[in-house]
Amino acid sequence: MRRAKLPMFLTALTAVIAGATTVLAPNAAVAAGPGGACTTDAKLVPSCGVMWGGAAGGFTSKPRDLEHKNWEKLSGRTATIFHTYHKGDEPFPTKAEIAMTNDPAKPRVLLLNWKIAYGSNWAKVAKGEQNKRIDAFGERIKAYGKKVFLVLNHEPENDVVARKGSGWEAKDFAAMYRHTIKRLRAQGAGNVVNVMAFMGNEKWMAQSWWKDLYPGDDVVDWIGLDSYVSVEKNYYHFGTFADLLDRKPKGGGLGFYDWATTKHAGKPIMVAEWGAYHRIGKTTDKSAVYNSVVPQLQKRPAIKAIVHFDTKRDDQGNRDISIDSTRAGLAAFKKLAANPIFNVKLG
Repeated sequence: MRRAKLPMFLTALTAVIAGATTVLAPNAAVAAGPGGACTTDAKLVPSCGVMWGGAAGGFTSKPRDLEHKNWEKLSGRTATIFHTYHKGDEPFPTKAEIAMTNDPAKPRVLLLNWKIAYGSNWAKVAKGEQNKRIDAFGERIKAYGKKVFLVLNHEPENDVVARKGSGWEAKDFAAMYRHTIKRLRAQGAGNVVNVMAFMGNEKWMAQSWWKDLYPGDDVVDWIGLDSYVSVEKNYYHFGTFADLLDRKPKGGGLGFYDWATTKHAGKPIMVAEWGAYHRIGKTTDKSAVYNSVVPQLQKRPAIKAIVHFDTKRDDQGNRDISIDSTRAGLAAFKKLAANPIFNVKLG
């Protein structure tokens, strides 16, 4: 989650299963019935239901693994997806992250977010100037062995410098992404499941370069969205869960969910960051947002995972995205977390 380069930002029809042409049934997002089980496939796409995840402790110095466990206790459910953030040459997955996936009583899968171009730029990565960095990660992730989600430079819209030769043009991002994923595949890192995570903000979606960010269906496993809503009326992006999925480009066009499911039919969607916020000092109940999640998931079968981003203060220090800012909000979130739609077992 990051503030966008625009006024006050926090930042997708029937769909089909990734890599297949079989149309999902209208109730495909609903949990399995008695005796059934929702399990994940080779690309971590659940056969039914929706994977439940979290990222806790954002914008603090607290250990992410401990914050994740504390958030699980608070919400009442193991967050199967454990979302962490890295940059440059940082060695990851870390010992703590690996340990989080070794608990048989609480199965978890890593969602590793990597700013691969840290200290460089997208164009240089695409040209091979960070191959040593890519190869080092490839060796580590192969040694780890388990399936992982990998996001390369989440929310790239916010980093675009739309100037020829900047190294940060949208086309440079796409080239960087393609180069990295192809090199990892050539190394035999078959346990990496990659996620292209957009902001999905209406200002960026209206830019002429926005379409150039997408690196191609052949190198994208999941389409991700990082998006938030306000619970304060008349404040930026006030709404419910549907609103964070349906924001349309300024000037007209498809909302994010419809764009993903029509332009890239077959790709599962992950809401890789989501949450409800109010300004600090303007405490407001978040129950309406949490109560709106499951009805929307039941209408939108392409969404196969949601990952809540939890923090008491955002990157600018003035918005609260925690689940327990009010008692009523926490009770509503715990009810959401307990819904059987999230009963997905790692395959």
